[in-house]
Amino acid sequence: MATYLRAFAAIAQNLNEAGYSEEDADALRQETEFHAEVRLAIKHCSGEELDIKPYEADMRHLINTYIQAEPAQPLGELGELSLTELIIQTGIHDAIARKLNEKGKLSKQAIAETIINNVRKTIIRDRLTDPRFYKQMSKLLDDLIRQSRVDAGAYEQFLQKAQGLFKRLHDKQSDAAEPDYLRGNASALVIYRNLPDILPADAVPKAVLHEDAPEYGDAMALLAVKIDRVMRESAPAGFRGDQPKEREVQNLLHPLTGNNREATLKLFELLKRQSAYP
Repeated sequence: MATYLRAFAAIAQNLNEAGYSEEDADALRQETEFHAEVRLAIKHCSGEELDIKPYEADMRHLINTYIQAEPAQPLGELGELSLTELIIQTGIHDAIARKLNEKGKLSKQAIAETIINNVRKTIIRDRLTDPRFYKQMSKLLDDLIRQSRVDAGAYEQFLQKAQGLFKRLHDKQSDAAEPDYLRGNASALVIYRNLPDILPADAVPKAVLHEDAPEYGDAMALLAVKIDRVMRESAPAGFRGDQPKEREVQNLLHPLTGNNREATLKLFELLKRQSAYP
């Protein structure tokens, strides 16, 4: 399955040129996404990827009780930073010199492929936490890949676009217009971005809107704020994987979706992946 996913990634932006119709290409993308999610689920259930969240509280207790750490000595070594962090702090040219091509032996094409693979890895790893945002970033990555193959001479332009894409991924900066008052609340902003795929705008429950609608204006923004507030104030701690607690969270969300069961389950799956909630 991994071989198939790598093969698809290599041709994904050139499906039409490969002879696929737009309809066949969309079907192939959906099938590939399904197989990628199945692969992740198998790895998780087989123990290849351990979800440590249920153990975090116990681990903190053991560390606080039995381990004494000496004061840290800040070294300030940029080499310890990830590629994304290094690009944000120093710019892409310094990041390449310090992280990717320290010995100066890599070709421009090899550097470009490494940058592309780093972006792709980030998108694949995090896409379920904010599907709409990472779908948008995936399209920008496709454009970046297309440029690297079509115009190999425009290396400097490629690097500048790559730096911009890394920054947008780091800052979670979307193309879509978003209410300014949500920008200080990352989890509510994620909900707002993805609500159109969960609940149609004309289906927002009127009971949810009447009290604060004039203040917020945007119905979806108000609903996102209310959902975020319910999760922070009422969701039971450690609800992930605990069926009674998961049902309790779903019951809290149900009125906010107009008692739409399908929308409630979709919303719950999104919220499960948000680290801001207990």
